[in-house]
Amino acid sequence: MVAVLILLGILVISGPILASVALAKVSSLRQRVDHMTRELAALRGADTPSQPAAPAEPAAFDSHVAAPAPSPGSRPAPDLPPQEPPRGFGEPMPRKEPLPPPIPHSVDVQPEQVTPPAPAQMPSEPGVIDTVVTRIKAWFGSGNVPVKVGMLVLLVGVAALLRYASNQGWLNAPIELKLAGICGIAMAALVFAWRKRDSHRTFALAVQGGAIGVLLMVAFAAFKTYHLIDAMPAFAASVVLIAGMAVLAVLQDSRTLAILGTLAGFMAPIWLSDGSGNHVALFSYYAVLNIGIFVIAWLKPWRILNLLGFVFTWGIGSVWGALSYTPDKFASTEPFLLLFFTFYLLIPLLYARKATTPGGARIDGSLLFGTPLIAFSLQAGLLHDDRMSLALCALGLAAIYAVLAKLLVGRERLGLLARGYAVLAVGFATLAVPLALSARATASVFALEGAGLVWLGLQQQRRLARWTGLGLQLAAAFAWWLAASDGIPRDALAIANATCMGALLIALAAFATAWLYRKAEQSTTAALAYLWGLLWWLGNGIEEIGRFVATEHHLHLVLLVFGISGWLAAEVHRRAPARALAWTTLGGLLLGFPMALIQQAELTQPLAGYGSWAWPLFALLGWRSLVCLRESQSALSGIAQTVWWLLWPTVLSLLAWYLADHFALAQGWTGMLLALPWLILATVSLQRWHWLTPPLGAAFDRYRLPLQMLLFTALTLWWLVALFDSGDGAPLPWLPLLNPLDLAQAAVLVLLAQWMRDDSAPSSKSFRLGLALAALLLVTTMTLRGVHHWGGLAWNDALLPSGLAQTSLAVVWSLLGVIGWVLGSRRGQWGLWLSGAILMGIVLLKLLLIDRSNLGDLLGIGAFIAYGLLCTLVGWFAPAPPRNTSAPPPVTEPEGATP
Repeated sequence: MVAVLILLGILVISGPILASVALAKVSSLRQRVDHMTRELAALRGADTPSQPAAPAEPAAFDSHVAAPAPSPGSRPAPDLPPQEPPRGFGEPMPRKEPLPPPIPHSVDVQPEQVTPPAPAQMPSEPGVIDTVVTRIKAWFGSGNVPVKVGMLVLLVGVAALLRYASNQGWLNAPIELKLAGICGIAMAALVFAWRKRDSHRTFALAVQGGAIGVLLMVAFAAFKTYHLIDAMPAFAASVVLIAGMAVLAVLQDSRTLAILGTLAGFMAPIWLSDGSGNHVALFSYYAVLNIGIFVIAWLKPWRILNLLGFVFTWGIGSVWGALSYTPDKFASTEPFLLLFFTFYLLIPLLYARKATTPGGARIDGSLLFGTPLIAFSLQAGLLHDDRMSLALCALGLAAIYAVLAKLLVGRERLGLLARGYAVLAVGFATLAVPLALSARATASVFALEGAGLVWLGLQQQRRLARWTGLGLQLAAAFAWWLAASDGIPRDALAIANATCMGALLIALAAFATAWLYRKAEQSTTAALAYLWGLLWWLGNGIEEIGRFVATEHHLHLVLLVFGISGWLAAEVHRRAPARALAWTTLGGLLLGFPMALIQQAELTQPLAGYGSWAWPLFALLGWRSLVCLRESQSALSGIAQTVWWLLWPTVLSLLAWYLADHFALAQGWTGMLLALPWLILATVSLQRWHWLTPPLGAAFDRYRLPLQMLLFTALTLWWLVALFDSGDGAPLPWLPLLNPLDLAQAAVLVLLAQWMRDDSAPSSKSFRLGLALAALLLVTTMTLRGVHHWGGLAWNDALLPSGLAQTSLAVVWSLLGVIGWVLGSRRGQWGLWLSGAILMGIVLLKLLLIDRSNLGDLLGIGAFIAYGLLCTLVGWFAPAPPRNTSAPPPVTEPEGATP
């Protein structure tokens, strides 16, 4: 029943889909037939000459009137299907004459224009994941795919079946007999596959690998699961099977068999381990395996086999060293380390000799550079803290690679490998320096050597030398970090100490590297090197301040570090313009903003302590920096000068904040003092712009609008925040508008209105409307402040809902509406009259929705009465809206015109 329901569901779902597809196909076919019919009719009508009329039928059979023949000059009618006359019931079907055969004619056919194919795009370089996926697809998509997949699945299935059968007790035969039977079947399959190696190569190789895999599983099960044999016989059998697989791989030139044998060989001691921890036996076995890999590398250029041996040998050796190595095992471990290093020192040479490519030998970079790095790291772990012995090992490696480079440098095909050996020789000779010397000296040597290698690499167009130089500079940074962790002696002098000098050399080397790459027109690397050097420069200066200067003076000296850095960058930029240098100067000025805020938070004001001379000195450095940028005609000079003019009102506002707090001024005075520097700068920008143009001069004119926009943005933000202030002007009594905060807020609106009349400023209806709403909002705030100061109500959230505040707002808004209504009507200003009318409408809605709840007291009644009186007054002075003078005059009809 379930199957029937499923079948019905499939039919219900697929039926409409199939029907839709069929209908679409039929419709497409019908359209094509109609199109071909129309084309044929058009061709016949255009090219077929007029045919003689057919002989008339006898009168007895003529059942309709013949159509008149077309005139000789008329256009022939298109071929249409004949209309059949109506006939009565039982009349015979009239006989139709056959159509005459078409007359052959020639038709000029224009050749189709062939669109040239688009140029092929160069394929992008595949990534590691894409390469792995491609290799897996190629393995499963080539050769005898079914047998490959079948053998893999068969191995898993056999293993699972054996375990399940054993657990269920289905096989009552002794386990020895079962394993022997499986071995017999596997051996028979192996022999059969060997005999079919020529006629069915892919099939035979897969069967051979599967058969040997089954034999290895049987040996593992006999030892681990059923304990039928000891570890040594199982291990020996595994070695024989693995060696046999390697021999089969070489004889049949099968890389797959070699890979399977290598994997099985390295995993055998792990799955057959008895827990004794005999590292000599383990490494001896791995030595035998690596001898096999070395022999295969001598015969076959199979890179994947070399990589597998490399990964397993050094990987398992590293894990054992981290978990089980103790100093007393040095004598039994060091020979194996040297032996494995020798193997993988020579295997890349064998690979390069066998893998011939056009223009030179192919280089296995993983083994070439990975072998000495891993071997030396393991050697360092064996020697522990014996730095001098490790330095001698580094020198020995440098000598070995130098000899190999010398032997191969004259061979054209192995020239690239020779250069790799030369780089390793230089690297290990360099590595011996920090091992034999102190970390501070190492940082200096590495930094200078790195910059020199970058220069040499750029001169000789050697990428490897350049990257080695960059790597040495990173190594210098690491060496400096080791030196800094030891601390600085107490008797050391500021700046004149090894740690500071080392960091300074790292920074200078990075700057030199950036300069070299900039001359080579490699801007990205130059920018990264410059940023690296700048970080070291600033970090070194801040670190020295933290070590040798009292805490209360840190911020002032850090400010000077930023100013000096920007000034030095500007001086260099004046002589050799570079965008990164101009950005450094701009960054030095920008960092003045957070430094001022931090000084305010930590020291109560920016000019506290040494700030009284640090900021003036910073101002001199900044001014000189702007002069340097002006002479170089940098595109960032205008932005830097804009930042310069915005920095000083920020500092003065913070100073005013401190003074207001120090003298316990009221909130109104504090708010006014905060805005005063910005108001002065905004006024100067509107009235005396030429005062702000130096040192850039007339070129700074195009930055006038951005500067004013930033100024008024800051003032607008302050203005919005100040709306929530009560405006207390103690010790002076509070008067509307005649108090510090109201005056400052009104000044902002006046300056905005003046700026709006400027030709370069943004002027639009929305801007003017916003200014009008801001004025209304300020009047509303003044009204609420009056309620607070004169009505004795607290300045909090309960102020606005109070009856006194609502009545006051109704009266004030009504007065404003009346004034706008009357003036607009008297002056003929439609916009002003409309604004007053809208405001009066808003007040009316307010009375109906809000103030009607206060009709039980005098304030609510007074609001209604005041609004009524004011509306009456408007009706007296301005009963009608002004005429819209902008409307076009009415059109009059001329005399005598007919409607």
